[in-house]
Amino acid sequence: MKSLKTLVSLTALTVCMGAASLASAASISPEGPFTTTAGSIVVQSPSSFGGSVTCGITFSGNVSGGVATINNAALTGGGLCSLPTLKSIPSPGWKLTALSGTTGQVENVGYTIKKSIVIPATDCGPSTISVAWNAATHTLTAANQALSGGCNIVSLTTTAAGLTVNP
Repeated sequence: MKSLKTLVSLTALTVCMGAASLASAASISPEGPFTTTAGSIVVQSPSSFGGSVTCGITFSGNVSGGVATINNAALTGGGLCSLPTLKSIPSPGWKLTALSGTTGQVENVGYTIKKSIVIPATDCGPSTISVAWNAATHTLTAANQALSGGCNIVSLTTTAAGLTVNP
Protein backbone atom coordinates (compact mmCIF):
# COMPACT_ATOMS: atom_id res chain seq x y z
CA MET A 1 0.00 0.00 0.00
CA LYS A 2 2.87 2.37 0.82
CA SER A 3 4.42 1.81 -2.63
CA LEU A 4 1.06 2.57 -4.28
CA LYS A 5 0.84 5.88 -2.36
CA THR A 6 4.42 6.67 -3.41
CA LEU A 7 3.58 5.93 -7.06
CA VAL A 8 0.46 8.12 -6.93
CA SER A 9 2.43 10.93 -5.26
CA LEU A 10 5.23 10.75 -7.85
CA THR A 11 2.70 10.69 -10.68
CA ALA A 12 0.92 13.75 -9.27
CA LEU A 13 4.23 15.58 -8.85
CA THR A 14 5.24 14.76 -12.44
CA VAL A 15 1.90 16.00 -13.79
CA CYS A 16 2.18 19.24 -11.79
CA MET A 17 5.74 19.84 -12.99
CA GLY A 18 4.66 19.23 -16.60
CA ALA A 19 1.75 21.64 -16.23
CA ALA A 20 4.03 24.26 -14.69
CA SER A 21 6.53 23.97 -17.55
CA LEU A 22 3.71 24.30 -20.09
CA ALA A 23 2.41 27.36 -18.29
CA SER A 24 5.82 29.00 -18.50
CA ALA A 25 6.39 28.16 -22.19
CA ALA A 26 6.87 31.13 -24.49
CA SER A 27 4.38 31.80 -27.27
CA ILE A 28 4.05 33.88 -30.42
CA SER A 29 1.16 36.26 -31.00
CA PRO A 30 -1.18 37.52 -32.37
CA GLU A 31 -3.10 34.62 -33.87
CA GLY A 32 -3.57 34.84 -37.64
CA PRO A 33 -1.55 35.52 -40.78
CA PHE A 34 1.81 37.28 -40.78
CA THR A 35 4.41 38.47 -43.31
CA THR A 36 7.99 39.52 -42.69
CA THR A 37 9.74 42.42 -44.37
CA ALA A 38 12.52 41.73 -46.83
CA GLY A 39 15.47 40.24 -45.00
CA SER A 40 18.58 38.38 -46.02
CA ILE A 41 19.92 34.86 -45.82
CA VAL A 42 23.48 33.72 -46.43
CA VAL A 43 23.97 30.01 -47.12
CA GLN A 44 26.76 27.64 -48.07
CA SER A 45 26.03 24.42 -49.94
CA PRO A 46 27.46 21.88 -52.38
CA SER A 47 25.87 23.88 -55.22
CA SER A 48 27.96 26.92 -54.26
CA PHE A 49 31.06 24.73 -53.80
CA GLY A 50 30.98 25.75 -50.12
CA GLY A 51 31.08 29.47 -50.89
CA SER A 52 28.65 31.92 -49.30
CA VAL A 53 25.59 32.97 -51.31
CA THR A 54 23.51 35.96 -50.15
CA CYS A 55 19.83 36.15 -51.10
CA GLY A 56 16.90 38.31 -50.08
CA ILE A 57 14.15 36.44 -48.23
CA THR A 58 10.58 37.15 -47.13
CA PHE A 59 8.43 34.77 -45.09
CA SER A 60 4.67 34.51 -44.63
CA GLY A 61 2.53 32.15 -42.66
CA ASN A 62 0.09 31.82 -39.82
CA VAL A 63 0.22 31.89 -36.02
CA SER A 64 -1.99 29.38 -34.24
CA GLY A 65 -1.79 28.17 -30.66
CA GLY A 66 1.25 30.35 -29.98
CA VAL A 67 3.31 28.72 -32.76
CA ALA A 68 4.09 30.29 -36.16
CA THR A 69 4.03 28.14 -39.28
CA ILE A 70 5.90 29.51 -42.28
CA ASN A 71 3.99 28.40 -45.38
CA ASN A 72 5.75 30.58 -47.94
CA ALA A 73 9.26 31.91 -48.42
CA ALA A 74 10.25 34.07 -51.38
CA LEU A 75 13.92 34.28 -52.33
CA THR A 76 15.27 37.19 -54.37
CA GLY A 77 18.62 37.88 -55.96
CA GLY A 78 20.50 36.55 -58.92
CA GLY A 79 22.55 33.45 -59.51
CA LEU A 80 21.86 30.55 -57.15
CA CYS A 81 19.09 32.48 -55.34
CA SER A 82 16.59 31.56 -58.05
CA LEU A 83 17.33 27.83 -57.97
CA PRO A 84 16.30 26.39 -54.56
CA THR A 85 13.11 24.44 -54.01
CA LEU A 86 12.22 24.79 -50.34
CA LYS A 87 11.34 21.59 -48.50
CA SER A 88 8.14 21.35 -46.44
CA ILE A 89 6.73 24.57 -47.91
CA PRO A 90 3.82 25.02 -48.17
CA SER A 91 2.93 21.89 -46.21
CA PRO A 92 3.56 21.07 -43.40
CA GLY A 93 5.52 24.34 -43.31
CA TRP A 94 8.48 25.44 -41.25
CA LYS A 95 7.37 25.44 -37.61
CA LEU A 96 8.68 28.40 -35.56
CA THR A 97 8.40 27.81 -31.81
CA ALA A 98 9.43 30.31 -29.13
CA LEU A 99 11.49 28.69 -26.38
CA SER A 100 11.86 31.90 -24.35
CA GLY A 101 11.38 35.62 -24.90
CA THR A 102 14.61 35.72 -26.91
CA THR A 103 15.19 32.24 -28.35
CA GLY A 104 13.37 29.77 -30.51
CA GLN A 105 13.69 27.05 -33.09
CA VAL A 106 12.50 26.46 -36.63
CA GLU A 107 11.74 22.87 -37.64
CA ASN A 108 11.63 21.37 -41.16
CA VAL A 109 14.16 23.81 -42.69
CA GLY A 110 15.61 22.51 -45.93
CA TYR A 111 16.00 23.01 -49.64
CA THR A 112 17.14 21.29 -52.81
CA ILE A 113 18.92 22.51 -55.92
CA LYS A 114 18.89 20.30 -58.98
CA LYS A 115 22.16 19.33 -60.61
CA SER A 116 23.03 21.11 -63.83
CA ILE A 117 25.98 20.91 -66.17
CA VAL A 118 28.04 23.26 -63.96
CA ILE A 119 26.27 23.12 -60.58
CA PRO A 120 26.33 20.09 -58.28
CA ALA A 121 23.06 19.03 -56.67
CA THR A 122 22.18 20.13 -53.15
CA ASP A 123 19.83 18.30 -50.78
CA CYS A 124 19.77 20.04 -47.39
CA GLY A 125 17.57 19.20 -44.42
CA PRO A 126 14.98 19.04 -43.23
CA SER A 127 16.73 20.19 -40.08
CA THR A 128 15.87 22.15 -36.94
CA ILE A 129 17.73 25.43 -36.48
CA SER A 130 18.07 27.75 -33.50
CA VAL A 131 16.97 31.36 -33.85
CA ALA A 132 17.12 34.51 -31.74
CA TRP A 133 14.38 37.11 -31.28
CA ASN A 134 14.94 40.80 -30.58
CA ALA A 135 11.73 42.14 -29.03
CA ALA A 136 12.70 45.80 -29.46
CA THR A 137 13.19 45.52 -33.23
CA HIS A 138 10.96 42.48 -33.91
CA THR A 139 13.92 40.89 -35.68
CA LEU A 140 14.47 37.16 -36.08
CA THR A 141 18.08 36.09 -36.62
CA ALA A 142 20.12 32.92 -36.96
CA ALA A 143 23.84 32.34 -37.37
CA ASN A 144 26.02 29.36 -38.19
CA GLN A 145 23.26 26.75 -38.32
CA ALA A 146 24.21 23.47 -39.98
CA LEU A 147 21.69 21.63 -42.11
CA SER A 148 22.02 17.98 -43.01
CA GLY A 149 23.40 17.46 -46.51
CA GLY A 150 26.53 19.55 -46.08
CA CYS A 151 24.79 22.93 -45.92
CA ASN A 152 25.08 25.84 -43.53
CA ILE A 153 22.97 28.90 -42.82
CA VAL A 154 25.72 31.44 -42.24
CA SER A 155 23.22 34.13 -41.29
CA LEU A 156 19.53 34.93 -41.46
CA THR A 157 17.90 38.26 -40.61
CA THR A 158 14.26 39.21 -41.11
CA THR A 159 11.78 41.50 -39.39
CA ALA A 160 8.24 40.51 -38.36
CA ALA A 161 6.88 43.85 -37.14
CA GLY A 162 3.45 42.45 -36.30
CA LEU A 163 4.64 39.53 -34.17
CA THR A 164 5.34 39.44 -30.46
CA VAL A 165 7.03 36.75 -28.41
CA ASN A 166 5.44 36.32 -25.01
CA PRO A 167 7.91 34.81 -22.52
